[in-house]
Amino acid sequence: MLFESQIHDLKDLLPWVRLRKEKQAIRALVEQKRRIYPADKAKADSEAIMAQIERMSWFRDAQTIMIYYPIHNEVDLRPFLQRYEGQKTFLLPVTHRKSIEPRKYDGEEMMKRGKYQVPEPQTSEWHGKIDLIIVPGVVFDPLCNRIGRGGGFYDRFLKRHRHVHQVAVAYDFQVKKHELPHGPFDRPVDRVVTPSQTIGS
Repeated sequence: MLFESQIHDLKDLLPWVRLRKEKQAIRALVEQKRRIYPADKAKADSEAIMAQIERMSWFRDAQTIMIYYPIHNEVDLRPFLQRYEGQKTFLLPVTHRKSIEPRKYDGEEMMKRGKYQVPEPQTSEWHGKIDLIIVPGVVFDPLCNRIGRGGGFYDRFLKRHRHVHQVAVAYDFQVKKHELPHGPFDRPVDRVVTPSQTIGS
C-alpha cells in the first residue's frame, strides 16, 4: 500500500515537473538572446519603453513606484530615478528569504550588492502605499502571462499586492504570439510595455 501511495504522489507531481521543464526551456532561449542583445539597441528600446510609460496615467498619477535594478541586459529604467527625483518616491526590491521586500531608493551611495549580486537599497523596508509596480521578466504572451527568473519571488509579491497596478517591461522579442505555459501560482500582470506596443487593459 505504501508503494502504491508513493506512485500516486509521483503521478500528481508529473504535471508540475513538465510545466517547470517547459518554462525552463523557453526561459533559457530568450535569456540567451537578451544577454547578447546589442547595447545600443537595448538603450534605445529602454528609452522608448520609458516614453510609453510616462504617457500612462498610472505612472503620472503615482506617487510611489516600485521598479527594479536591471541585470543581464534587462530593460533599464534607472533614468527614472534621476528624472523624477523629488517628484516621486521609488522603491527597489530586496530578496529576503522567499519573498521580496520593497525598500526606498535613496541614491547609489545607499546601494549594496545582495546575495544574488543585484544592487539593493540599504534602507529599511517600505510599509507605505505603493501606487505602481513595474516588474521585469524573461518572456510574456498576449494575455500578459509572465515567465520570470524562476524563483517565484515576483509571483508571490504581486499576489500580495494584487490591487496595485502592475506593469511589466520587455523588448519586443520577449513577447511570444502564443500563450505561455503557466500554473495556478503564476501571476499575470495588467500590462506589458515593449518599445512598439502596450499589451493589456
